Amino acid sequence: MTFQFLRVGPSPLHAGAEQHMVPMRDGVRLATDVYLPASPRKHTAVVSRMPYDKASAYMAVHKLAPLYLERGYVLVAQDVRGKFRSEGDTVPFVHEIEDTYDTLDWIAAQPWSDGSVAMVGDSYHGYTQWAGAASGHPALRAIVPRVTSLEISDLRGLTGTTPDAALSLYHANYFAHMWVDQGLYAYEVDWSVRPLRDLFEEAFTAIGHRSAAVDGVIAGRPPVDPFRTRPPFAARPVPVLHRVGWFDNLIDASMRDHTAQLADPRWAPHTYLDADACDHHTYHLDQAPVRPEHDHALDERVLDAVLPRYLGRTLDFLDTFVAGRGDTTAFPRATWYQGHDGTRTATSWPPPAARELRLYPTDAALATTGADGGTLTEAREREPAAVRWTHDPLDPVPSPVRDPWVHLQEYPEEQSVHDRPDVLTFTGAPVTAPLDLVGPVTATVDIGTSAAAGHLFVKLHDVAPDGTARMIVRGQRRIPGGGPLAARVDLGHTGYRLRAGHRLRLQLCGSDFPLYAPHPGTDGDLWQATAFSPAEQTLRTGGDRTHLTLTVCDGPAQ
Repeated sequence: MTFQFLRVGPSPLHAGAEQHMVPMRDGVRLATDVYLPASPRKHTAVVSRMPYDKASAYMAVHKLAPLYLERGYVLVAQDVRGKFRSEGDTVPFVHEIEDTYDTLDWIAAQPWSDGSVAMVGDSYHGYTQWAGAASGHPALRAIVPRVTSLEISDLRGLTGTTPDAALSLYHANYFAHMWVDQGLYAYEVDWSVRPLRDLFEEAFTAIGHRSAAVDGVIAGRPPVDPFRTRPPFAARPVPVLHRVGWFDNLIDASMRDHTAQLADPRWAPHTYLDADACDHHTYHLDQAPVRPEHDHALDERVLDAVLPRYLGRTLDFLDTFVAGRGDTTAFPRATWYQGHDGTRTATSWPPPAARELRLYPTDAALATTGADGGTLTEAREREPAAVRWTHDPLDPVPSPVRDPWVHLQEYPEEQSVHDRPDVLTFTGAPVTAPLDLVGPVTATVDIGTSAAAGHLFVKLHDVAPDGTARMIVRGQRRIPGGGPLAARVDLGHTGYRLRAGHRLRLQLCGSDFPLYAPHPGTDGDLWQATAFSPAEQTLRTGGDRTHLTLTVCDGPAQ
């Protein structure tokens, strides 16, 4: 049967925008839409540079434009180099610093421009904001990066070729669909294909084009990461409203950016956090799992209702720090949505009232006997204990969520996964009063493997009184062969209320497929592996060997 795929090209331009082909320094022209307010005076421009089609319903720029225009801003949306209506080669990241600089130069020279520019956008068009900061363009006044990270340009880490990274197949899948040519492609991947280097071969053959980004990563030659030589934090600081989603699959990397900003004495005074209990595509915990009548991808009226929440404090931030229409000293340093409770603010993140809570897995022998498994408690065991399980790369632990970019749209119940004998669980007692998680979550795991190397996946779940278990945070890493290894796993940050009667559950396992590649047990290149064998993994507990560290507040975290 012929391989089936759908190519998506540029959507029709919107009547409210005027498209310009803006020249870059090398002569390549980038398609740029300008939405102008009715007032003839000069205006500040708000810019979003994206690879997902500036005129698409998915980007909803035409719906966002009136919200910016009524505040007196010009909205500028641009297809990045090599995507949709823009010219140039389709290779991510490489040209973004120079292209952003040249775009801001063009904007600042326009008759409607007052010489000031701010940047907004999500994910890749959050990354282009950091590229703007790295460029040091004098017109740039502020950025509002959302659900993104400086790290997304380092494909070696995202696709598992750095020493501590698990091989993220869903990131490779993104580049194989989105970064082939000017359009984007929809098709199903056969995840049973081995070796993994051939996952996308059938699609590329049928399409007639290849993804240079995917080919480069598989061959060990990923695209150049411009931030390695021109890091944004080395440039002139600008005000940053760092917007994250507690259920975004990039939350751990996003918060590493924010932590790095706070640690930099030049950038820290200009850094603000705005967090919501949402995933990458703005599905919210309040409505998870999302029914079709509440799905903004299916109903335009729902999308219209979601947009103000999607924008969050963006317009207020721009009014305050760019337009000069607010008190900069009164703008909250941290604003977040506490899952199952509501919006809170604090003078810092984590909030000043936060404390560290350390929990220990005990009764290790019970960890593989069912969903509840062993015990998660503040009281550590003095005597050492161990539990062993088998990671079989030919029968990996299945990924509960089909698409991690829309985790809350699905919001899977994971108890069936916890019942597997190759999944370790440790469950706490029901809390008698609400427990607020407000900050980073980390795990230290004393682990070893009989294989040359392996993977470790760690999740923290909320277990409801009816036994349903849903993820709060997660993390993963590669582990070398032998052991024991005191593996530190960053599970990201969260603002989440564990309600009375609910329990915390710690989950550990050696696979999560197809989001991540099942480790074959060899020390070679996972893309090339053709031989697979089961490996015995050993978790050691007792004392401080293995523990979970939470950041919590006993009262309202404000």
